[in-house]
Amino acid sequence: MAEIAAWLTQRQIVADLQRLGVAAGQVLMVHSSVRAIGPIIGGPNTIIQALLDALTPTGTLMMYVGWEEAPTDIGDWPAAVQALFHDACPPYDPRTSRAVRAHGILVECFRTWPGVMRSEHPDCSMAAWGAQAAWLTADHPLLYGYGPGSPLQKLCAARGYVLMLGAPLDTITLLHYAEHMAQLPNKRIKRYTCPVLRGGQKVWVELEEYDTSDTVIDAAYQFDTIAEAYLATGKGRKSLVGRAQSYLFEAADLAQFGAQWLERRFGFVK
Repeated sequence: MAEIAAWLTQRQIVADLQRLGVAAGQVLMVHSSVRAIGPIIGGPNTIIQALLDALTPTGTLMMYVGWEEAPTDIGDWPAAVQALFHDACPPYDPRTSRAVRAHGILVECFRTWPGVMRSEHPDCSMAAWGAQAAWLTADHPLLYGYGPGSPLQKLCAARGYVLMLGAPLDTITLLHYAEHMAQLPNKRIKRYTCPVLRGGQKVWVELEEYDTSDTVIDAAYQFDTIAEAYLATGKGRKSLVGRAQSYLFEAADLAQFGAQWLERRFGFVK
């Protein structure tokens, strides 16, 4: 067991968040690494409550949830496997479908938190709590779920923020919105089907999105490179939350910077 001085409390995490710039009334999207923060009395629940305390009920907390069972590559599978999944794969249900494990334990804890709402896109789903949760998660487009009308676009419209709570900078989901908005040649498009719950019945729906499995064009870049270039301009804030190096970004400004960064290197704008 860690020494007593190593343990973090909810009060300490709230103070660290406020020092970084998290404040009452903000709309805040969070990516996190619980392990990076350090030993916490109360575990992940303490982190969520600290975030909600810092935001207060006038604010809104959002996380990228996704769906662990989303068959996004079903079109590449053998016909027999596709047939099996069409028959047996459960439909996406915003109330019960599990978050993507790779997004971390905090996301699944948040998904099941009292009062949390979740968008209906089976692959790009977002969960939110607070004053603007219903608006953020409503009417999530099935076509281009990181683009206009998405929770990411709404986060920018609300002058919201992105908090990287010990999470690596190459996991900033908001930059998929920048990829969508950037004027880039020959963006790769991915089309696939997913089962969703409609009227109590399973229905397979067609989805379409720019292919975010690597980069949306045939060029090599990483999201952390974009984020570090943004920080180098003097924008963004950096501080420890617990033991975790954390960053706070203005969502709309980072998205615009990311789109322009991509266009300067790979797009039509020189």
